[in-house]
Amino acid sequence: MDGNWIIWVPALLACGSLAGFLGGLLGVGGGIVIVPVLYHLYSLSGLPLDMTMPLAVGTSLAAIVMISAISARAHYLRGSVDRDVLRLWTPAGLVGVLIGTWLGGAVMSGMVLKIVFGAVLIVVALHMLVTARSKPVVSDGLPGQRSQQGLSFGVGGLASMLGIGGGTLSVPILNLFSYPIHRAVGTSAAFGLFISVPAAVGYVVAGWGVDGLPTYSSGYLNWFSLVLLVPTSMLFVPLGARLCHRLAVARLRQAFAVFILLVGLEMAFL
Repeated sequence: MDGNWIIWVPALLACGSLAGFLGGLLGVGGGIVIVPVLYHLYSLSGLPLDMTMPLAVGTSLAAIVMISAISARAHYLRGSVDRDVLRLWTPAGLVGVLIGTWLGGAVMSGMVLKIVFGAVLIVVALHMLVTARSKPVVSDGLPGQRSQQGLSFGVGGLASMLGIGGGTLSVPILNLFSYPIHRAVGTSAAFGLFISVPAAVGYVVAGWGVDGLPTYSSGYLNWFSLVLLVPTSMLFVPLGARLCHRLAVARLRQAFAVFILLVGLEMAFL
């Protein structure tokens, strides 16, 4: 990254702003924006693929800790965090985090991690496009406790493995069970906080002692990137959360879905 300050600084500031705003507005994990940006920046700096992806994921998870904390607080103050769901989902979600972090940080190659990330983005984008106007419903209420724990396990595993935050997956899941959208966004932000903290620590441990990491890195967490991402994301999360309660966001969701569909295709196949 040395010598590329004129690209890095504005790119990361803009990335943090967009990630924070979308996290508050749509409930999507900030990593859906942060990971692709960091991956491309690290690649432009000449880092190998087996380093760029876990470094992007680990740094994204550390940023999501702050984004989720601010977003969860903003939604909690509006009464949009379901503490009963949170208590039920968190233990199984943490077990998923342990497995997902181990797979993403120590087992998968950078290429496999990149393809899986792209594939998940494609699925998320297609779901957003399909549900922008019509809302498919599985049932009129949440399933039983064991089913919910299974879902939270899967969300925790995928979110920690890919650095995308829990909201990207948990909001659509909750919506399938006729869960109110504002409470889904708020509860997912809080759930994302609980799973992103241990996941970020896991990527630090997984990358500890790896040779060739860029300056200011602790394992697979780059502090230079994090310091630029977090302040702007923290500024824009409350704005997104306020607009979430005021705007009909269907068209914005469609536009964002097209964007992440293109990003997912590029990550998965190029």
